[in-house]
Amino acid sequence: METVKLVPSSVPRVAPQERCPSQDAIAMIGDKWKLLILIQLSSARVLRFKELQRALAPVSQKVLTGALRELERDGLVERTVYPEVPPRVEYRATGCTASLLPIVHELGTWATLHAARNGGAVPER
Repeated sequence: METVKLVPSSVPRVAPQERCPSQDAIAMIGDKWKLLILIQLSSARVLRFKELQRALAPVSQKVLTGALRELERDGLVERTVYPEVPPRVEYRATGCTASLLPIVHELGTWATLHAARNGGAVPER
């Protein structure tokens, strides 16, 4: 029996040998908050959880925690816990994120040009 790795519902399920690296990349950053988190961390260098939550309002604590855990698992965010009371936790973008951001900026440029060609209209989802 063939094993299929579960991926977010926005990415079709396919056998690992059939997966495209682009699908993996989109799965890593494709939800509503992850790109915004990475952009905040790359511009601020280091942020504590509450600082990040305030910068991304109205994101909930649960959603932000989940997104940060996934980004850490995927190697895009580094989490540092300091043994203090109360515990201090800091987040920073990794080198992998630094190499991703120019691509994200190019995607933004493409989206702007695409919208301009369509009279500024953004397609409905």
